[in-house]
Amino acid sequence: MASTAHIPLGPVMTIVSGETLNSADRKRILSPVVGGVVLFANNCKSVNQIKELIKEIHSLREPKLVIAIDQEGGRVQRIKDGVTCLPPQAKYGELFDKNEDLGCDAAELGGYLMAREMLELGIDISFSPVLDVSTVDSKVIGDRAFHSNPHTVATLGESWIRGMSKAGMKAVGKHFPGHGGVKVDSHETLPEDNRDIREILECDLIPYRKIGSRLAAVMTAHVWFPSATTAIPTYSLFWLEHILREVLVFHGIVISDDLTMAGAEDAGDMDARIMTALACGCDIALVCQDEDLADEAINILAQIPDSWKPPYEVYEKLKPEPEEELPDINKYREQFLTMVSES
Repeated sequence: MASTAHIPLGPVMTIVSGETLNSADRKRILSPVVGGVVLFANNCKSVNQIKELIKEIHSLREPKLVIAIDQEGGRVQRIKDGVTCLPPQAKYGELFDKNEDLGCDAAELGGYLMAREMLELGIDISFSPVLDVSTVDSKVIGDRAFHSNPHTVATLGESWIRGMSKAGMKAVGKHFPGHGGVKVDSHETLPEDNRDIREILECDLIPYRKIGSRLAAVMTAHVWFPSATTAIPTYSLFWLEHILREVLVFHGIVISDDLTMAGAEDAGDMDARIMTALACGCDIALVCQDEDLADEAINILAQIPDSWKPPYEVYEKLKPEPEEELPDINKYREQFLTMVSES
């Protein structure tokens, strides 16, 4: 067996094609530009298969690539078999409206179960919680949001993060500064939010203001806010340096949403997208829903290594910190399922 290659982690988190690695996958994830892999439903057949896939990925290089997933619950739950069936985040908001303690306790348990189950599979990070404030009937956000009240979103988000932290997983809040005020899906087109910047500050940014210190990272939104800037947050010094770093005093990691999405095309071709995202404050760029575009982005950065530096400290902040001994998960799962069945 060939020895493991020692390759520093790079700024791109990318894709693998299926349930096992093929030659193209191996070539892609051996690039020094790559620092992590994002798993999707097509990569996740069973818990044993997922463990073997991650083991295979980790066998290729040191330091080990970061393994990430979107395991929110509801519509966005990449792994369904062998793990807890989580409700959409809106369920915790419904419980909160009836009984605040019940809503918070359920959110904390949900965050704990999600994080514990992912860590046991070898997954380092789940991109959660969703901190979008559901102010319109959004096609892409909808019941993925905790609530329409930003203070309730912050309260439930903090409970979810507390649960994640007890399991040992870091939290990634999304989608900064907010995706809940537009109806259309940024996977399909570029949404436009015409609200005044003051409205954004007094609504969508409240969760980040209140619990930003609990987040290891934020993920950007591919949404255009014409009252603030001509660029979407992913490509905006105004949003990432001024608002996030200076106004909200956020010291964590900035991760772009996937640069293959239609909402990210505003910057131009992949060369412009990846370079602009990194130049404007994104520490990590996701390029993970199109293999050809992922390879294009990786090749672009590989040809200009002096334009970026390996983000060692960035990935350190995302590393899980689980306790050596954790209690039996079954009683927590039973308690959680009883809570969320409350009507």
